[in-house]
Amino acid sequence: MPKCFSWWLEIALFQLWRDWSKKSRYREVAKICLPLVTGMAATTVMEFTDRIFLSHYSIAALSAVVPAGVTVFLVLCFLGGIASYIAVFIAQYHGAGQPEKIGSALWQGIFFTLLSGVVLIFIATFVTTPLFNLVGHSPEIRLLEEQYFKILCQWGVLHVAIQTLSGFFTGRGMTRPVMIANILGMLVNIPLNYALIYGVWGLPELGIRGAAMATVVSWGVVVLCLLPAIFSKPFRREYKLFETMALDREILQRLLKYGVPSALQFSLDIFAFTFFILMVGRMGTVPLATTNIVISISSLAFMPALGFSFGISSMTGQALGKGRPEEARSAAWSGIHLLLIYTVLLDALFIFAPETIISLFMNKGEMGGNYDEIQQMGEIILRLVAIYILLDVFYMIFASVLKGAGDTRFLLFVILGVTLICMIIPLFVGITYFGMGIYSAWSCVVLFIATLSILISWRYKGGKWERMLVIEKG
Repeated sequence: MPKCFSWWLEIALFQLWRDWSKKSRYREVAKICLPLVTGMAATTVMEFTDRIFLSHYSIAALSAVVPAGVTVFLVLCFLGGIASYIAVFIAQYHGAGQPEKIGSALWQGIFFTLLSGVVLIFIATFVTTPLFNLVGHSPEIRLLEEQYFKILCQWGVLHVAIQTLSGFFTGRGMTRPVMIANILGMLVNIPLNYALIYGVWGLPELGIRGAAMATVVSWGVVVLCLLPAIFSKPFRREYKLFETMALDREILQRLLKYGVPSALQFSLDIFAFTFFILMVGRMGTVPLATTNIVISISSLAFMPALGFSFGISSMTGQALGKGRPEEARSAAWSGIHLLLIYTVLLDALFIFAPETIISLFMNKGEMGGNYDEIQQMGEIILRLVAIYILLDVFYMIFASVLKGAGDTRFLLFVILGVTLICMIIPLFVGITYFGMGIYSAWSCVVLFIATLSILISWRYKGGKWERMLVIEKG
């Protein structure tokens, strides 16, 4: 390469870096998103240790906990997704300089949370048994699935409450209290999980029911941490929290208008994986157990990405509330760069040392002759997962920008179409009629994420979201 060209290239790259550095928001994104990621990491650690404890307890418990857990997560994601969308309202009110509206928005989220508790108790009482009879797993697995699902549904109002209360802080870019509450919940959950599953320290041996009960207790701890912080004297005064304790039909209707499509989008995303797990269950115990292990491992990527998405959504709402969409764009790309660093490191682990991480979930004595088969199958699948978690970064971040703007109907229609075309139809037909194997099934997952990434990136680039608001225009 000629010296003059090399010199010119260095100058051009330096200029590009200097221009981007002026617009980038790495420090602000890290300040807002990393506490959320830490909070999500605490949730991930809870789920991770939960799966490890149950995998060493029995293969039946391991086979049951992920289908039941994903199914209840699907229900909670819909109701919690609507409640959590209050963060976007609070972010836009905060950006627009309307603090008097923040208290009213919070109360609409609380009223919705209480209604959700009634719905969840109904589901636990009347839907649990018919639902898992429909799934068609073995009687032993089905009984464990029902126990786990029912307990978490009965107390799911606590999960929805966490989403509402967290939105008060996240929407204003104050994410540290959310992080602290989640860490405290984790610190209670892990030892309690172990004690209730195995029956130690004078507590009864409850197996999978013990895992569910420990999760419920940890939810309660998080709620008890957030509530006093929100209703502290400074916040009561600034946001008139007691004076605004009334039903505001206008805000509640807009919460449902934008929150329901947003929640459905996320729920459909989870439903796609729920359907995937349930269909894989028809292939037999080994493919199901392997898939459950791999999905538990992939949460190491999903939960941090979810934390970033909540933070970027909040930053987008604040930027649009101030009428500065360029700040949202800079936040989105800064978030992508930071998240890609973590994801690439995780990919290296999945590609070059899959056996190490898979072995954490397996007890050779308990699994017997299935051990080597699960190990080999899991190593191949983890390499497919390495592809889709990289693509998932762009999907999660760009979708969070659209959510922060209020472009939730587009997200709903896209996820609905892609779920049908890339997951439900090929998996059902392939497994039911053509004996589709486990690797082909996981290839559908990669196609699903790749298609979503392309479509959501196209919508983001179009820029229509820059002119949207969920709050009343001032």
